Amino acid sequence: MNLLKKSLLSSAVALLMSTHMYADEIIYSLQSQPLKDAIERISKQSKTPYIVKGALLEGKQSREIKEVKGTKNALNKLLENSGLEAVIEDGAIIIQEKKDVSTLNAISISASQDATTEGTGLYTTKSTNTATKLSLSMRETPQSVTVLTQQKLEDIGVTSYQDVLGSITGITLNRWDERINSSARGFDLDYYKIDGLPIYSTWNDRDIDLSMYDRIEVVRGANGLTTGYGNPAMSINMVRKRANSKEPTGSVVVSGGSWDAYSATTDISSGINESGSVRGRLIAKHEDEKSFMDGYTRENNLFYGVIDADVGDFTYISGGFSYQKLERDGIRWGGLPAFYTDGTRTHFSRSLTVSEDWTYWNTEEKSVFMDLEHVLYKDITLNARYLYSEIDTDTALLYFAGAVNKSTGGGLRYMDWEGQTKKKQHTFDVNVNIPFELAGLAQEIITGVSYNIDKTTKYDARYPNGYYTPLGNFYNYTLNLPAPSGTDVPYTLKPEEIEQKAVYLAGNFSLMEDLKLITGARVSSWEYSSDDTTKETRKFDNELTPYVGLVYDLDQHHSVYASYTNIFNPQDKKNASGSYLDPIVGNNYEVGIKGEYFGGLLNTSFSLFKIKQDNVAQDDPLGVFVPGTTTVASVEASGVTSKGFEFDVIGQITDNFSLDFGVANFKAEDADGETYNTKASRTTANLFAKYEFNALTLGGGLNYKSKYYTGSGATKITQDAYTLASLMVAYAIDKNMKLQLNVNNLFDKKYYEGIGNNSMVYGAPRNATLSFKYTF
Repeated sequence: MNLLKKSLLSSAVALLMSTHMYADEIIYSLQSQPLKDAIERISKQSKTPYIVKGALLEGKQSREIKEVKGTKNALNKLLENSGLEAVIEDGAIIIQEKKDVSTLNAISISASQDATTEGTGLYTTKSTNTATKLSLSMRETPQSVTVLTQQKLEDIGVTSYQDVLGSITGITLNRWDERINSSARGFDLDYYKIDGLPIYSTWNDRDIDLSMYDRIEVVRGANGLTTGYGNPAMSINMVRKRANSKEPTGSVVVSGGSWDAYSATTDISSGINESGSVRGRLIAKHEDEKSFMDGYTRENNLFYGVIDADVGDFTYISGGFSYQKLERDGIRWGGLPAFYTDGTRTHFSRSLTVSEDWTYWNTEEKSVFMDLEHVLYKDITLNARYLYSEIDTDTALLYFAGAVNKSTGGGLRYMDWEGQTKKKQHTFDVNVNIPFELAGLAQEIITGVSYNIDKTTKYDARYPNGYYTPLGNFYNYTLNLPAPSGTDVPYTLKPEEIEQKAVYLAGNFSLMEDLKLITGARVSSWEYSSDDTTKETRKFDNELTPYVGLVYDLDQHHSVYASYTNIFNPQDKKNASGSYLDPIVGNNYEVGIKGEYFGGLLNTSFSLFKIKQDNVAQDDPLGVFVPGTTTVASVEASGVTSKGFEFDVIGQITDNFSLDFGVANFKAEDADGETYNTKASRTTANLFAKYEFNALTLGGGLNYKSKYYTGSGATKITQDAYTLASLMVAYAIDKNMKLQLNVNNLFDKKYYEGIGNNSMVYGAPRNATLSFKYTF
């Protein structure tokens, strides 16, 4: 019986079934047979539907059982040594992979382990903690939450941070070059997280490889309780893969695709000592590709290693490092000219770039991390986490500005650039988790301290030909990057740092069986300092960020919620007089209803939100520059309000049918009723569905973006609403080998991936990737 049929069972019938299964007197006797047939026999005999991913039962034989009383007992006996377990929830039998609890026997850290999505084959996870640091299911979290699991990332064939952003409902992308600006609910994403720790350094020009991450947890709206400063747009938390296996396991993935794109990834895990209490994992990847853009090449190398250890019965330690080197040649700096000098629009080929073969944009990132979880007393745990990252960027760039003379190719100016930057970031977080019982109801408190320091230790650059030099003919030009000389215009920024310290307290309190209060507060101090002759500093102390959420269970499947938090975000924007704008302040409100079905295999949510902010930076309407720079000055917009809704359905609809569907809509205006952030689509929708026919899997997706624009009058650039389609076909050769084909932009839609400053950037044409995966 499939999941869709089971969803039609009434609550009363489900309750009767559940009661019957736990107290039944049924005697089961079964001969050895295919495991799927044996489970169906128990399902029919007990008159209880069952849920299982078909692939878990492939090739498995059941053991013989004789005169076993009780449905649960019979299932336990049937599944012995199969690697599977049976759970009875919501009037249904759920067959799933058995968790290896022996690795962390006495340690109360099961929540983080249960959240792991690798190997589950699912589009959902049991819990997330990005919103509050409390381990809550998606239904228990009083904000709009979604998760991109390992299976979802594998199905859509996405392997990088920049690419995955387009698969997250509510995000609008605006690409400039190697940098990509992203926004949600009308506001820019100005940070992301790794294992819950915020990262701010040079975030928008990085393209992080996802091979070392288990899943991506997404919380829409403000997330100041666990983050500190930042826009109320969206919190994207990438959770690392861990060394969970005691036995040697691993995979090898090779792929080839359009524009000579090739990659190879190896992922190996194993126990290090005889008992498996110490385990290790290594991931290595090499990627080499060209592009639809003339002259562009990209090479990516990744190495990731982690060791997990159980020290006695009460302590768990994890530590590791990652290294990624990304080299990109023939790159863009800005987009193609959007206008001719006569005011008409240009229509260049998608393959054309404003570049030369000497241009490059290289980044090298090194990261070290350490986690500690220790049981202090009974279920009270101490959790400590540290992350260090170092990012080096080396660039040689070429930028064009202006409009093109249609006849002569003149009219443009160019600017070349060579620069190097180095950024370092240290982040600590230490907290104590205290579960307890009050009035017979489960309660939980978490309290801790966090520290983050983000340093720019090097920023040296030069303009060899000054800020702008006239270009003779755009249709036929050759420009070289001059060697360093005394005529260069230097551009050296001062060493600077941003330091943030905070204490926080959060709790999950059961007021009644059906009503929970999730609340907390963060007190933060933020300080900016520069190491130059001016010794410039900015400081804000004891900034309070409260968080309040209520969740009420309507029944065993549905809950309603409401939440509130406020916003504090210092800005680096300056006005026409050269002064910094005041910090952004505001409030974030959200209400919604969530559903959870089939033991958590399917989740739904519908939310309404309203965000109001003051002091939000917008470009100065007069177009004046910040004194001494070529940066357009900013003005403070009062009363910027964003409101809208979001709807998600994600998980298994039937035994073989998985779905991830989301729609987001917002309206953002300033106090004068003027549209705010016109470069963001007001409506976005993402759909991906797949169906499994035994060894064959078919999937497809649609990604919709509504109209967005920039400028006005004769210089207005508009991207009309568009939809991109994708296709996935996978074939399991056997239980260890799989072939998969992914096709993106299936109907070869021509569209702008970025617009701004009288320029535009085209999105990629139709492309395909064929991959082969071997697991052992």
